[in-house]
Amino acid sequence: MRTWVRAVRWYLRELTGEAEYDRYCERHARHHPQAPLPTRREYQVLRTLHRENRPQSRCC
Repeated sequence: MRTWVRAVRWYLRELTGEAEYDRYCERHARHHPQAPLPTRREYQVLRTLHRENRPQSRCC
């Protein structure tokens, strides 16, 4: 049962993008340990700006 719950939790975190911020925090701490960590909201804004400035070819 615990394995199933963990799998569902992992899937939902990946689906909602919550895990992406956690991975960003880990990478940021490794590569820029002295720099301040952006909040989740600041990260979302930066990510949105990045996507808008570098559009990729997509179907929608």
